[in-house]
Amino acid sequence: MPKKTTSKPPLKMDALGQAAECLKALAHPVRLRMVQLLLHGRYTVGEIADDCGIAENLASEHLRLMQRCGFFTSERDGRRVYYAVAEPHLEDIMACIESRFLTEAGK
Repeated sequence: MPKKTTSKPPLKMDALGQAAECLKALAHPVRLRMVQLLLHGRYTVGEIADDCGIAENLASEHLRLMQRCGFFTSERDGRRVYYAVAEPHLEDIMACIESRFLTEAGK
């Protein structure tokens, strides 16, 4: 079998370490659901918590973690705080996950 060639140079270990940390942050079903939801618009903590079926304080913890990784942003509008996707590559990551596991869900 011919070896696959790529024009991109391999990442350095420190960059791979950062990537691993970000992937660890995504490695939770609730956080993946939050990404799915926020890819379709901006939502408050309460709306996100309701959609995920978890308490607001737990949703806030997940959202803070995702913000620290640079995945989400928050914006205050009066008394409400809205969250949105900040990392455009999340759409590609979720498309990969959905294409891989959508067929698994139907089995």
